[in-house]
Amino acid sequence: MTWRLIVRPEAERDLSEAYEWYEAQVPGLGAQFVEEFERTLESIQQFPEKQAAIYRDVRRALTHRFPYLVFYVIHEDTISVLGVLHASRDPRAWRRRVRNLTRQ
Repeated sequence: MTWRLIVRPEAERDLSEAYEWYEAQVPGLGAQFVEEFERTLESIQQFPEKQAAIYRDVRRALTHRFPYLVFYVIHEDTISVLGVLHASRDPRAWRRRVRNLTRQ
């Protein structure tokens, strides 16, 4: 099955913020982070059900090398990326965001 991938605006903002932060630390590191994020998306597209649901229908995948979690849901033939959050963030923060996004 071919899965259509949608990266929600909230996730795009998360990605942009992380890119800018890493790029400010070391030039080029932001681009490496984005490449790792894209590899994680490819893995999610190939095996979307590999990750267990952690809250309602929301699943999360951990990026390699960078401590970020990619939160997503599967709807029929579509995968929606809800957020890209640092793994050390307060779990209540992503739950609130996911709760709000899944209501839309």
